[in-house]
Amino acid sequence: MSQNNPSKSAPRRKLERNNAVALICGVVFVAMVGAAYASIPLYRAFCQVTGYGGTVRKAEIAPDKTLDQTLLIRFDTNVRNLPWDFTSEQIDQTVKIGASQVAVFKVTNHSDKPVTARAVFNVVPEQAAVYFRKISCFCFSDQTVAAGATVELPVLYFVDPKYADDFETKNGKTITLSYTFFPVVAPKAAKTQGQKPA
Repeated sequence: MSQNNPSKSAPRRKLERNNAVALICGVVFVAMVGAAYASIPLYRAFCQVTGYGGTVRKAEIAPDKTLDQTLLIRFDTNVRNLPWDFTSEQIDQTVKIGASQVAVFKVTNHSDKPVTARAVFNVVPEQAAVYFRKISCFCFSDQTVAAGATVELPVLYFVDPKYADDFETKNGKTITLSYTFFPVVAPKAAKTQGQKPA
């Protein structure tokens, strides 16, 4: 007749519970680290899709509808910790809602070596961001500017005609598009711009 020895099975059960708790803690830790790394690109994607926080949405093509109503689009340019001059060729543009427009920006690298940076952008007022769409923009990728070079960076954009129907934006007459370039510490396959010094 066999009998279970409670003094021997209790430590085994305790060890199994401890191993299960350790495994669960390990899985939760890995999941939290993964979520932390994924949160920035996911938040960026969310902002791009919704226009949340003044983030401009990307578009493939301009709408086929243009309204007679016009808006004044203002441009703001900034750099942080870069040896660059960053300016807009136009202070502002008057555009028809729905019509595509090109704005041109210039960057001059005053350094003696190539510098890579990336622009972040937003729209003010924030309610207009959901309707301000970019078809092409330098802000979607890293920009490397050669030493002593000046380059032009065009932006092709439009304001969605739904802007005129939204009660939060329909009376708005001015939108400000703001860019700030920040240095990129480790550029990934950045395209070098401006091989010839200005």
